[in-house]
This record gives sequence, structure tokens and C-alpha cells, in this order.
Amino acid sequence: MQLLAAALTRVPAMADAALGLDDPAGVDDHPLVRAAGDLAAGLLVPQAERIDVEGVPAAHVAALAAAGLLGVRGPVEAGGADADPPVVRRVTEILSGACGATWFVWTQHASPLGALAGSANTGLRERWLAPLCRDTLGGVAVAHLRRSGGATVRARPAGDGADETGGWVLDGTAVWVTSWGLADVLLVGAVTPDDQAVLALVPARAAPGVRPSAPLALAAMEATVTVRLEFEGYVVAPGDVVEVVSLADWRRADAAKTANVTPAVFGLIATVVARLEEASRRRDEPGGVALARALGAEAAEVRASAYGLLDETPAAEAIDERLALRAHALELGVRAATALVAAAGGAGMARSSAPQRLAREALFHLVQAQTAPVRRATLARLGEVGP
Repeated sequence: MQLLAAALTRVPAMADAALGLDDPAGVDDHPLVRAAGDLAAGLLVPQAERIDVEGVPAAHVAALAAAGLLGVRGPVEAGGADADPPVVRRVTEILSGACGATWFVWTQHASPLGALAGSANTGLRERWLAPLCRDTLGGVAVAHLRRSGGATVRARPAGDGADETGGWVLDGTAVWVTSWGLADVLLVGAVTPDDQAVLALVPARAAPGVRPSAPLALAAMEATVTVRLEFEGYVVAPGDVVEVVSLADWRRADAAKTANVTPAVFGLIATVVARLEEASRRRDEPGGVALARALGAEAAEVRASAYGLLDETPAAEAIDERLALRAHALELGVRAATALVAAAGGAGMARSSAPQRLAREALFHLVQAQTAPVRRATLARLGEVGP
């Protein structure tokens, strides 16, 4: 385990070492990156297999908060760090490579935090923004807004009013709500009869008009405690509305964002590559070592291209290129994780093994924040590389 141990001793360098990169901007010296590395090496990596089976505990959320990581994207005036994109990307890579379930709980938190930071509802900002930056976990229930077959959560004006001034009544099902029992508040999306998207903060607990299902049985990320949430006549007060925007505009912005590779995929690949090389060295398999290095070099090239687009090209441009890079990274993650399972042998089939967990997490990335364009690009990439 020498290579893996070395990589995990200083986790911020894991992507650099495994993917053959340097750190010209000094991102790895940023306090948040160091905090993420310390948390990963000291807590997340040693417990990742147990957490995958037992679920993300509140203690992990508390550890994220203590490390200052809940407010990475939050405004400074509310106690957040307002970190630059390269820092956020590196923290994302570290958390994902250390414990996928903890990363997913953490990344879901970014949606309510970001939406609230940009909200014109000053009272709601004053009530929730500082806690979300400091120690309160948020969740999200907006994936259904991407559905082309019609809204699964609907909003209609409350009371006798014909507009939003009296609040909104929610009905329907949010089919994917993560961090149930961990989050204190949810960013919920609903669609009005005239195709507006209502985004509101809702307490993350059962209540009259809000009924959670039992936790969903999932092949991957079951540890994140994901439920379906039924709304039946649930009233959202005006003071809890983050914003009301055109559904078309929301989808346009979401499509531009989801076209990009999530840095979490590169964090996963970095861990897989490091483990593959170590396992191959231990078994004296030079072919496995060569494969690990080739996979790392391929990932480094995709990563550089993807991050270059994020940093240098307007978000609405080069969408086809972004989609192709995302599809390449997703396919590469599955291919690398498959190689790790092969290198692990029969032990890789144990539910408690790291290769098994990482392989399932690689599959999860195929569908996380998936839109129709992402799906088409992924299938095209899989068709190109062939069986």
C-alpha cells in the first residue's frame, strides 16, 4: 500500500500525483484545500467503506462544518469563503476521491447556499445564509425541473390571490431528495401553470403536507439517505421564496452548468489510479502499472481541457465540446474503476471493498445531474469506444 499511503498522506496532491500534474497556481496551499486534505486523510478515507454501508453520520457533517467547508462557496459577509473556482474544484476532487457519499451530501448543500446568496429576498438571506455558511446543512429537490415530460411538483398561488404575494401551494412528488435526516432545510423547485419555476426553502422534515418515503434502496450512494418527498397542499409563505424565474431560463442556465465535467469525477479517477498502480505493484503486474499510468495521463488531458473551458470560455459557448469532455471523463471513470476491480480479483466483489465502492460510484456519476444532452453525449462516447 506504499503508493496509496503516500497519496493519501497529503490528499490535496492526490490528483496531481496520480494524474501527473503540477500545481502552478499554488492551489494546494490554500487553507481550505489543506483543511479538506486533512479531513480526507484523517476521517473520510479510513471510514469510507463503513460509511458506504452504514450511511453518512451527522458527525461527518459536523466535521465538514468545523473545517470551514460548508461555506466554501458562500459570501464573505455571511461567514463564507467565496473561494475561487480552482479552490472549489480542488476541494471537490479531494472529498469525492476520499468518500463519495460525504462528497455528495456536501455538494448538494451548494445549491441552496448558491441560490440564497443570489436571492433578492433579504429577510430569507438574513435568516439562513450565515447558518448555511457556518454549520447548517442544506439539501436540494430540483432535479425534477429538468424533466421534459412535465412537472412532478406543481405550484399554485395560495389563498385568494392570483399571484405570488400570498405565497404558493405545492403538490406533487420530488423524486430525488438527498441528505434526509441530515439536512435542516431544502431548496425545493416547483412549476406554476404558466411555466414559472418557484424556488423556495422548506424545512427538511415531515410535516402536514410533506411526507417522505422510506430511504431508497440504491446501488450506489445509498449512504446519502435519499427519499421521495410527497407534497400535498403544502403552503410556502412569501418570506420563504428564494426566487421565481422562467422555467425556460432556469433550464437554460442548468444546461450550461451540467454540460461541464464535475471535478468529482477527476477526484474519483485519481483515487482509482493510485489504488490500481499500488495493487499492480503488489502483485508484480507491470501491465497494471502501465495501465494506471496511461489512465492517469488520459485523465490529466481531459481535466486540463475541461478546466480550461471553465476558466477561459463563456459558459454559453462550446457546449458540444463541454459535453464531449464530460462524456469522456464519465466513461474513463468507469473504465478505470473496472480495471481496479480486475486488479483486485475476487476481493473486488466484496460489498465492503474499496474497489467495489469506487466502481459503483463511477456508475453513479453517469446519471448524476444528467440531462438529455448529457445522456446523448455519454451514449455517443460509449458507442465510440465500443465494448
